[in-house]
Amino acid sequence: MNTLIFRTLAPFITALMLMFSLFVLLRGHNEPGGGFIGGLIAAAGFSIYGMAFGVQAVRRALRIHPLSVAGAGLLIACLSGFVSAFADVPFMTALWIYPRLFGVEVPLATVTSFDLGVYLVVTGAITSIALALAEREDG
Repeated sequence: MNTLIFRTLAPFITALMLMFSLFVLLRGHNEPGGGFIGGLIAAAGFSIYGMAFGVQAVRRALRIHPLSVAGAGLLIACLSGFVSAFADVPFMTALWIYPRLFGVEVPLATVTSFDLGVYLVVTGAITSIALALAEREDG
């Protein structure tokens, strides 16, 4: 399935899927979507790119090993839970801050950072698995 049309469209499809995965991630914790589904969509985008150009092209595009991305996501997700310990509330309690950026009040929550961590864990782990399977199949 390595046709000229597929190789031409794969970067656009990948970019579109990555943007959509970020939309699904930011859509919210309480609505359909979130970090897990967004991570799966991002990993599928990298898989499409890998089918078109090969495993090494995906590794060059990522610049960071996918398991490092998963590890960073796990760290972010765990730290999101431990923030509540400093506020003297139960573990994984959602905490909100309201910083002002460019004159606009932006609500930020530990729920968002937890979802970001899950997004990175799923993206890194599934991408790593897909790349390992593709390498095994090729060589």
